Amino acid sequence: MISSWEQKNNCVMPEDVKNFYLMTNGFHMTWSVKLDEHIIPLGSMAINSISKLTQLNQSSMYSLPNAPTLADLEDDAQEASEDQPEKPHFDSRSVIFELDSCNGNGKVCLVYKSGKPALAQDTEIWFLDRALYWHFLTDTFTAYYRLLITHLGLPQWQYAFTSYGISPQAKEHLGLYDDSVPPVELDNPKGREMIRSRRF
Repeated sequence: MISSWEQKNNCVMPEDVKNFYLMTNGFHMTWSVKLDEHIIPLGSMAINSISKLTQLNQSSMYSLPNAPTLADLEDDAQEASEDQPEKPHFDSRSVIFELDSCNGNGKVCLVYKSGKPALAQDTEIWFLDRALYWHFLTDTFTAYYRLLITHLGLPQWQYAFTSYGISPQAKEHLGLYDDSVPPVELDNPKGREMIRSRRF
C-alpha cells in the first residue's frame, strides 16, 4: 500500500508518516457535547486514509472551464522570513498532499518542498486557509499529530497558527476544553510559538 503510493506519486514518504499508515489507514474521531438535552457535534480529528492522501492540484480546487490556475492566484509577496520558512508553491516547485480538509475551513497539507522526485527529508506540514494563504504548522507529521490531539480537533484550531488568529467562538471552545495546558495568548506570535514548542 505505501510502496504503491510512493511509486504512483514519485515521492518518498517520511518515516513518521509511513509508521502512521503502517499502524492505521487514516484516522477520524469526532466528539460531541450535551447542552441542555441537545447533543452538539464539536470536535473532529481527521487524517486522510492513504487512498485519500491525494495531491492538491488545479482539478481538486476548481472545476470551471477557464478558471484561474492555483499558480495564477499565488501571492509571491508572501515569501520566507526569519520567523517563517519559504511557503509552498502551487507549481512544480512543491508537491502538496491533503492530510485533512478541516471540515471546509481550510486544508492541512503534507508539503514536499523540492518538487519531484520528492524526498522524505524535504517535508513540512502547512495549513492552507480558505483565502489560499499558507501558514506553517510544523516540521514533522509527528509534531502535527500532537498539535491535533492537544487542540482536541476543535473547529478552526489551525487558525491559531495564522497571523489573524482564531475566531472568538473557536477561542471560547479552546478555553473551555483545553485546560490541561497553561493559557497562551493565541493572537500573539510568541504564544503560537509556545504551543509549537511544547514537548509531549
